[in-house]
Amino acid sequence: MRKCKLHGCARRWVRGWFPRVVGAALAFAAVACDDAGVAADSADASESRGSEEPAPCPGASSSEIVLATPTGDLAGSLLFPAGCAPFEVVLIHAGSGPTDRDGNSPGIRNDSLRLLAEGLADRGLAVVRFDKRGVADSADAAPSERDLRFDMYVDDAAAWVELLAEDERFRGVTFAGHSEGSLIGMLAAGRSSAAAFVSIAGMGRPPAELLREQAEKFLSGPLRAEALAIIASLEAGQEVAEVSPELYALYRPSVQPYLISLLRHDPAAVIATLTMPIAIVQGTTDIQVSVVDAQLLAMAAPEAELMIFEGMNHVLKAARLDELSQWEAYTNPSLPVVPALIDGVADWLGEVR
Repeated sequence: MRKCKLHGCARRWVRGWFPRVVGAALAFAAVACDDAGVAADSADASESRGSEEPAPCPGASSSEIVLATPTGDLAGSLLFPAGCAPFEVVLIHAGSGPTDRDGNSPGIRNDSLRLLAEGLADRGLAVVRFDKRGVADSADAAPSERDLRFDMYVDDAAAWVELLAEDERFRGVTFAGHSEGSLIGMLAAGRSSAAAFVSIAGMGRPPAELLREQAEKFLSGPLRAEALAIIASLEAGQEVAEVSPELYALYRPSVQPYLISLLRHDPAAVIATLTMPIAIVQGTTDIQVSVVDAQLLAMAAPEAELMIFEGMNHVLKAARLDELSQWEAYTNPSLPVVPALIDGVADWLGEVR
């Protein structure tokens, strides 16, 4: 890996006067004519300069942006910084499940991705974030849950990159994927015009391994054994018909085809194929993805910039490892994202782009 920075100490743009009365009237007339000519010339020059001067650069702005697909529109938000285009643009992809463009899920609001986008825009970057197919304002574009596949998200992400790459307001697209969005972004970056890639709290191990780790950590007894058996079956491409009510939200039969399509990918193997500049971002108090995952990604991509942020959790906010502190970070949208994260990503982009 190129370098690892521990942020917490973050890394831190006359006319002369006629002395004689004789001929004064004549002199006055001559001077008046000269002055009139100068004034006319000056006016013409001013008018010419005015027509050549560019319009002043606009202030910061926000608007909606849409990606049209054959099965429905995907809705997004576009932030422009103050200044004149073209800008570098960062495309932010949310994590798994029904997480929307702002980083929120039903019953869980933290606005993490909205705050990240606003912070990057304050640093002079254009930023696009969007609702995935089937989520929030992109709900109508969804197939049935049983027909949804992981690679559909990858195709959508690659299409977003191309939409932005063809827009003259932008001079390069950086894909920033959070959590599961990191793996989606790696795959999309490899098949699109992405100029740089940022993994934020992304898996470094095959997803099945991470699911097993979470089952070991959060479940016990028969439920743990059942979860591990389900994961093994899905990893082998086999669906499981009977699922306990306690595990139904995660492993219900209708979502199993999607999980099977996800589990065949290995993030470390994918990131090793990328040739654009890469940054790998991870917090030390993330209870869903660990620093080990970031290190595995960095080992697979030795030229990548590895950024470890002390005390940052999975939703990019300062938190301790205890349950109360984590819950506050996950559910309080007034808490800021870690400022060093914004500075670290913006500074890195300034160097590589």
